Formats: sequence, C-alpha cells, structure tokens
Amino acid sequence: MDSDNKAPESESTAGKKIFFLYPTASVQNQIITELIQNEFEAYVAKDHSRLSYALKNYSDSIIYINIDDKMPPPEWEKWIGGILTVCPNLKIGIFSNNNEDEFREKFIQQNHVTCGYIFQKVDMTKAVSVVLDKMNEMNVKGRRKYLRASTEREANATINIPYGGDFLHGMIKDISTVGFSCVFDQVPTLPKNSLIKGIQLKLQTNLLNVEAVVYGSRDDNEQKIFVMLFTQRVDTDVRSRIKKYIQGNIQSKMDVEIN
Repeated sequence: MDSDNKAPESESTAGKKIFFLYPTASVQNQIITELIQNEFEAYVAKDHSRLSYALKNYSDSIIYINIDDKMPPPEWEKWIGGILTVCPNLKIGIFSNNNEDEFREKFIQQNHVTCGYIFQKVDMTKAVSVVLDKMNEMNVKGRRKYLRASTEREANATINIPYGGDFLHGMIKDISTVGFSCVFDQVPTLPKNSLIKGIQLKLQTNLLNVEAVVYGSRDDNEQKIFVMLFTQRVDTDVRSRIKKYIQGNIQSKMDVEIN
C-alpha cells in the first residue's frame, strides 16, 4: 500500500499542517473544503491562545488568520510577532475585509506575511486558486500524497465483506482515499491481489459500498491486518465522502490541542 499508510519517516514525508484561525463560513465551506479535496491537511482553529501554545509542536506549519475577528489589527500584529519569535519557521497568511493599499502593504511588510493577503470580499473561487497555488509552490504536502485517518480505537469505523456465503465483520484501522487496513472478527483466507466486491464500509453515519483488491497482510500483536486498495471503479462521490470523514476525524483529534 502507499507509504501514507505507514508511520511517517520524516517531516518531509508527513507534509505540513495548515491552520485557519477564525475563518469565515465561506472560507470554511470553500477554501478549506477544496484543500481537503486536494489532500492537504487543513484545520479550523477557534482559540488563538491555545493555538499559539500548540504550534510549538507544529513549528513549520502555515497559519491563515482572519484579522477582522477577535482582536484589532495592532493586537494581531503583537500576536503574530510573539509566535514568530517562538516558532520562526511558521508561515503566515492573512484574510481581511480591509483592502486599502497602505494598510495591506504595511501589514505584509511588518508581519512577515509570506502566504498572501487575501481580501475576503473577493470571489472565493479566486481565493481558492490563490491558496492552492501557494500551497503547491511551497510543497506543503511533502512526499505525502494522501491524507490518512487512524480509526483503530473508533467503534464507528467498520467493514463487512462477503465471505463464505455470509458477511464477515471487521474493524477499520486506518483509511485514505487510496485504501484502508482492517482486522476481522475471524481471520479469513484472502489471497494477495484477490478482488473483493460488495464491501460495506461504515464511517460514522456513512454507509459506503466499494470494491477493493487485497494488497497484502501482516501479523501485528496476534492480529492479522489486511491492507486493501480501492479499485478505479470506486466513484468520485464515494471518495469525496471518505475525504470528508477523514477531515472530521483528524479535526476532532486536533481539537483537543487547539480548540
């Protein structure tokens, strides 16, 4: 399976995190959604104090700040200066409704804004393009191609496969839009490269019907873990729903630190 289904070897493998601090609804619904659909690791942050503390663990991340919310611009300047002092490798982008040339240029120059100053009243389609282009230019994904969610401790991520004239139940351990790993209540005989049709994946409230090819298996702590790759016949709507599930999964885990 793709290397994204293994523990990250380095930061370049894992890619970088993108935080949106106090994003508007349109930024959440269009820009962040589009980033997720393009396999970027993006998070919504709603507490600048907690985020500044957590960023010590993610010191080369990207932060897009809505400077029209919570504090006046001078306070945001102090906040940005403070986190850059502690984490100088952070990259900053700005969203604002203030598009006056003098204000914009001063804010960019004095606050080391390297990821763009985006006027929030602009057409969001254009804003999406600006952010995506910048993230690609900065190689934010690193060598990671696909977002992956770890689900091994979650009861709401399950699998049923047709087996022996019945369905065999199992638990999903991790999932990306390329495939997933899982364990079954009873260990089945699933030869490498065998095609399995009629797979039922349950991801929270999503019930998805897919087909996959058995990539292989491995033994881990007395469990046999099977790795499966989705076929090309899994349609785009299903992959989109998987991406949304992955986003919700990783956001909920990050919320413990930042919100």
